[in-house]
Amino acid sequence: MRSTIILLVLIVAIAFVGSALAVGPGKTVEYTGGEAGKVIFNGSTHGTAQGMKCPDCHPKLFEMKKGAFKMIKEDHGKETGCGACHNGTKAFSQSDEKECVKCHIKAEEKKEEMQEEIKEEEKK
Repeated sequence: MRSTIILLVLIVAIAFVGSALAVGPGKTVEYTGGEAGKVIFNGSTHGTAQGMKCPDCHPKLFEMKKGAFKMIKEDHGKETGCGACHNGTKAFSQSDEKECVKCHIKAEEKKEEMQEEIKEEEKK
């Protein structure tokens, strides 16, 4: 009985830690984007409103540990990481250079855009 309770407590603790690390609606994670500009991942545009659930991406495509995901230019166009959805079918293609500005936007412009998106989400 005691081992069952300990196991249950561990499962609940792990679930809460995962939730604490999540990038949910209204939250962002920033990645350096080199010359193309910083990439700011927006939790509001990658969630339940778009029909997505955490297990769609974690841990299969992306580890849960912050900073574990690294993408280089050569990774764009592959159907791993972001390319699993950003393949031109499910979402815009990350291998099409004219689409780069959808993720690689200069930091200040992107922050302003995201603040507007967050305000829109809060109104709903």
